[in-house]
Amino acid sequence: MMLADMGAEVLRIDRPQSRFRPLEARFNLLDRNRRAIAVDIKTPQGIDLVRRLAETADALIEGFRPGVMERCKLGPDDLLKANPRLVYGRMTGWGQDGPLAQLPGHDVNYVALTGVLDAIGQVGEPPVLPLNLVGDLGGGGMYLAFGMMCALWEATRSGRGQVVHAAMVDRSASLMTMFHGFLAAGRWNGRGTNVIAGAAPYYGIYATSDGKYVSIGAAEQPFYLELLRLIGLADEALPDRADPHNWPALRERLAAVFRAKSRDEWAALLGQANVCFAPVLDLQEVPQHPHHRARNTYVEVDGIVQPAPAPRFSRTRPPTPSAGVEPGGDLAAALETWGFSTTEIDALRSSSTAS
Repeated sequence: MMLADMGAEVLRIDRPQSRFRPLEARFNLLDRNRRAIAVDIKTPQGIDLVRRLAETADALIEGFRPGVMERCKLGPDDLLKANPRLVYGRMTGWGQDGPLAQLPGHDVNYVALTGVLDAIGQVGEPPVLPLNLVGDLGGGGMYLAFGMMCALWEATRSGRGQVVHAAMVDRSASLMTMFHGFLAAGRWNGRGTNVIAGAAPYYGIYATSDGKYVSIGAAEQPFYLELLRLIGLADEALPDRADPHNWPALRERLAAVFRAKSRDEWAALLGQANVCFAPVLDLQEVPQHPHHRARNTYVEVDGIVQPAPAPRFSRTRPPTPSAGVEPGGDLAAALETWGFSTTEIDALRSSSTAS
């Protein structure tokens, strides 16, 4: 999605009967901005089709377990011979090698093995799963996109392609780099004990009178003092926030104050103040927030509200997203773009090699 959002011509190749697609195509937002064909790569004709596409492609991405593409004669050694400039992206969970390489896994497993999961949550409570933002999307997709672009840029200079290995377990570990520094410096004491882990009363989440929540990030002293002034605690003898032993008592006092008003009342009072504040919004509320509306953070495609392409650029503008299509949704249009004739396309369809 990230590559297609930026204007890359991306062709998705699905199995003839693709699995794990419980939603209609227009609701599969990660599939936006690209065409899709279905190819049986267990047949010689299907292998030849993918080979031909790879011969003129800048890049190819595959997500099978290690060894599958090699058994299909579509591994990097096979395809780089015909297209030496090809950047070959490999997405795996556990990596191409190592004791776990051939085992199945999911996001929850990768973040568990890299310390991510253990680090998120409150003291004395189970870890909190951060959706699949860290393993699948951040450590997986975003690092892969970054690696692909690095290799594509290098290929413009060297004229040579290469393989980009993107293992979700590696990249989840990479996202924890800062916290390894904290650990080495003796500044990491476990789940829920550090400032940014939610232990500090001036940096966290508070419930409001209507059962909703607000976020406070007044880590710096000027922001904290302004927060106390606005919520009516400036003249109260509060515990010294610099001493972590005082944090439970200070949190209890702040919690009592925030429970006295609704989330939106606090937003009206603190939303434009220098206190590092934001209301906790749900997914239905988010697109309607004035800041997002002013910045056009969200767009509507085929009746579905979704995040606009990011990041933004000063001179160029990513195209407006188009809705995703079903597997094999546009064989003729897709292959014509890649140089296939009508006769060739008809032959592929009639042989059930592609749809």
